[in-house]
Amino acid sequence: MCGIVGKLNFDGRPVAEELLKRMCAVSTHRGPDDEGIYLQGAIGLGHRRLSIIDLGCGHQPMSNEDGTIWIVFNGEIYNFLELRQELEARGHTLRTSSDTEVIVHLYEDYETACVKKLNGMFAFAIWDEPRKRLFLARDRLGKKPLHYAQVGQSLIFASEIQPILEDPTVPRRLNLKALDQYLTLLYVPSPYTMFQDIMKLPPAHFMVYEKGQARMTRYWRLNFRHKLTLSQEALHERILALLEDATRLRLISDVPLGAFLSGGIDSSLIVALMSRLMNRPVKTFSVGFETEGDWFHELPYARLVAQHLGTDHTEIIIRPQMAEVLPKLVWHYGEPFGDSSSVPTFYISKVARSDVTVALSGDGGDELFGGYSWYTHYQALTAGQVLRTLTNQTLLDFKALAKSLSSNTAKAVLVRLLNRVLDLLKDEHDPVRRYTRLVQYFSHEQKRHLYSNALNQALGDTDGFEAFYKAATLTDGLHRLDRLFYIDINVYLPDDILVKVDIASMANSLEVRSPFLDYRVVELAASIPANLKVNNGTTKYILKRAARDLLPEAILTRPKWGFHSPIDDWLHKDLYQHTYEVLLDQHTQERGLFNVEYVKQMLKEYRAGKVYLGQHLWLFLNFELWCRTFLDGPSAPVTL
Repeated sequence: MCGIVGKLNFDGRPVAEELLKRMCAVSTHRGPDDEGIYLQGAIGLGHRRLSIIDLGCGHQPMSNEDGTIWIVFNGEIYNFLELRQELEARGHTLRTSSDTEVIVHLYEDYETACVKKLNGMFAFAIWDEPRKRLFLARDRLGKKPLHYAQVGQSLIFASEIQPILEDPTVPRRLNLKALDQYLTLLYVPSPYTMFQDIMKLPPAHFMVYEKGQARMTRYWRLNFRHKLTLSQEALHERILALLEDATRLRLISDVPLGAFLSGGIDSSLIVALMSRLMNRPVKTFSVGFETEGDWFHELPYARLVAQHLGTDHTEIIIRPQMAEVLPKLVWHYGEPFGDSSSVPTFYISKVARSDVTVALSGDGGDELFGGYSWYTHYQALTAGQVLRTLTNQTLLDFKALAKSLSSNTAKAVLVRLLNRVLDLLKDEHDPVRRYTRLVQYFSHEQKRHLYSNALNQALGDTDGFEAFYKAATLTDGLHRLDRLFYIDINVYLPDDILVKVDIASMANSLEVRSPFLDYRVVELAASIPANLKVNNGTTKYILKRAARDLLPEAILTRPKWGFHSPIDDWLHKDLYQHTYEVLLDQHTQERGLFNVEYVKQMLKEYRAGKVYLGQHLWLFLNFELWCRTFLDGPSAPVTL
């Protein structure tokens, strides 16, 4: 796992070595073990290495035998041993035992089609000197990030945004469309970033810069149209066999290895499979928060799994000083990122890194097998159930229940759930638009009041769900739930979940591997009928059935909760004053983006307990701290 950087000047000007060194320096957290630079006139490649495989000989940038093809690579290729044998049979001589060299020789034989041979998580840049061609590629699911900016006669690229900003030619301009998407979704979907001039290479895409022209190609697309007709028992066997093989491949490492364990079915199943495959207890790690009551954390479930499987288990309970921690997280993410589960992800990565260098996770299980509660809510409402039978008195009783709970986080979750379900009654005949109401944060109406007149005018008819609708154009004719799965796998998974994990883990120089995201597992999941994933209100039905002999019954039947942070508890206590001061600061108001009176009203009503807007204020706070870090002056590396 590493950080890559580079620059290509189309007009032939030499790339400055000092710039590449600065870009590498701000990527040190992604690769603390080694640094390398390749400079050849108009091209410059840089690399920071976290040593995982072939510790002594994996230095990058790496070339082929005659030094005509050079690569910088971030990720892991899990089938590299198989590919190595194929290359040697074709006459190639490999000097190292690393997966990086395999990609170089595959490119020699297959050029850009080499990406189709790779099973793994990757982002890489290849410089083909004879052709004067730059080839950038990203893995199918978007596990590894790759950002780029084309400014004038130059292309600058890097794993993260911060190294790109080391180039003074890159403007720091706010992307208003991205701001609208962020306030709608918590994150900025590909291909945009919060910077007008910096883009993300989307998952399953590659770009080629050659002869003064750029070409982007999508090389893989998930197919939900072909469905298997196997018995459930046969499906159970196929799911477990393929998931076990994906886990086996991800155990290849020359450094200590462990696993995140939340106590949910996904991470628990991965740990169960690891226990089958390893000849020693799996090192597992869990985290919880110290709050007024521990109703929401999952430590007891994780402990149950650890005991059942006999793991070497570590757990911590934290109470972070968020006014100090949040600005540091903002720097690492490089753009506003509103998913508060980035906080526990950062801390569990920090704890795990003290003992291991690689951790396996259960990421992807929810998107592949229908694990989110919004799928059941959507399914129930589509069938005309639940809300149509609720009376006004029932709704009042529900709100009264929320007010009676002692935890602010509990109140917020229940009320937000109620509001989302109520919104589903709208747009009844447009399944995708109805789904957007389930997952939105600031609604269109709220944003209209929130934005200043100038921002409303500048945005015009911009829609924060543009990425959803674009993905949905490829889902016509699919089962309604398959349409949602497709959107989440192509938008929510790569741009929220995987960004969260990559940045939080790499901030701690920890590599995280996800067996569920082996593309073979993903393709198998797409071929399973939707009603075997969400079945009569049961999420992940087929996966739970497949795992029934591996995990305790309490884990299989427990309700899904997710990796939540107690942001309402923080905002009502330690963080409120800081949030108030930041959001109503004169400098914040002078940006002219938001209706100041509306923000004041939000803060006042939230403080009084009249509304539950913790997530909304969290979004605001992250955005303003980002503005101060990246728009108002040069940013500096932050040590957490």
